[in-house]
Amino acid sequence: MGSNLTLAEVIDLALDYRGNVTVVKADGTEVEGYMFNRNRDAREPFIQMFDVNGDGPLALLYSEIRSIKFTGKDAAAGNSWLAWLERRENSSAGGPV
Repeated sequence: MGSNLTLAEVIDLALDYRGNVTVVKADGTEVEGYMFNRNRDAREPFIQMFDVNGDGPLALLYSEIRSIKFTGKDAAAGNSWLAWLERRENSSAGGPV
């Protein structure tokens, strides 16, 4: 986790990330998977994720999290430009838009 970011800020970034993350728990164990939800307003704030095997959803309390690493490739990184370019080329070639 960056030294200038709070845990809540890193969790928000992890939710925007479309790849797997690795959550390092306070006890030193790690959980790798896809984070898809969080509730920071709950009595005990938590995140939800599916592990790399697709098991879950798993719930982890903020108090259990030491740090989060962005370990997986963002599946959509850079694809919006390529998709736009392909649509443009197909359109100019008379193909479907």
